Amino acid sequence: MDKPQEIDFPLAYPQENMTKEKLDLLPGSLDLLVLQTLATMGPMHGYGIARRIEEVGADALLLNQGTIYAALVRLQQSKWIEAEWGTSDNNRKAKYYQLTARGRRRLASEADNWQRVSNVVARILRAKDATA
Repeated sequence: MDKPQEIDFPLAYPQENMTKEKLDLLPGSLDLLVLQTLATMGPMHGYGIARRIEEVGADALLLNQGTIYAALVRLQQSKWIEAEWGTSDNNRKAKYYQLTARGRRRLASEADNWQRVSNVVARILRAKDATA
């Protein structure tokens, strides 16, 4: 039996055929995007995290402040990120978030799970008949 082809769905890269509509995030995916952003970029404040996700996602996602800050509180309570007050580029007081060791482990686990689920969804969407 042939091994099914695996399709790699990047976590937050622009897609060529993306529509102009803003996309709704699946439950739990914002946490994954925040963890990945902090792993890639290092410590950032909440506004910067939201803008980076929107930028890398080719502006297909629109994150409001309430959504991003609720996720940051949830991630902090889970001890996957930690926060420290600092000064932003425009000389304002801002809370900077960074990934913890526990958060790195969680990111690895969630990214693996996301890949497995997206491969199954892709396989089902490609299925032509009942024997696929």
